[in-house]
Amino acid sequence: MAFKVLTVDHVGVAVKDLQKIKQQMKDIFGLEPSLPDETVEEQHVTTSFYKPSAQTEACELEFLGSTTPDGPIARFIEKANGGKNGFQHVALRVDDIVACLADLQAKEVPLIDKKYRVGAGGCHIAFLHPKATGLLLELTERPGGPSFKA
Repeated sequence: MAFKVLTVDHVGVAVKDLQKIKQQMKDIFGLEPSLPDETVEEQHVTTSFYKPSAQTEACELEFLGSTTPDGPIARFIEKANGGKNGFQHVALRVDDIVACLADLQAKEVPLIDKKYRVGAGGCHIAFLHPKATGLLLELTERPGGPSFKA
């Protein structure tokens, strides 16, 4: 295999009210976002990341709030999750997203993204189609990885 899965990077949770969940995380767990909130216009979403552990490689929680009533997250909440907050995706951090995507395409794994795009935090990301595993899986390469040097 031409790439390695390094860790579970984050778990994405779709929320109807991003500000409300942020307040709940603070009130219940004493947690503040680990990064400033970021809006990714092309995906119609604002993200808020939480790292529950001081470990640098710890899995993060990514809360996703739609910026439009018809955005992908709003549609997911209404159609796939019965109007409630809920699990949306798991992101796997890979060492080389370009090699990973080439390998998956060679194996004919159904992909949403055949080439990476820029996601929150400047990461290079791509999604597998849920037909591949029954789940929405995101692949992510953090800044500094091989695709950033190309």
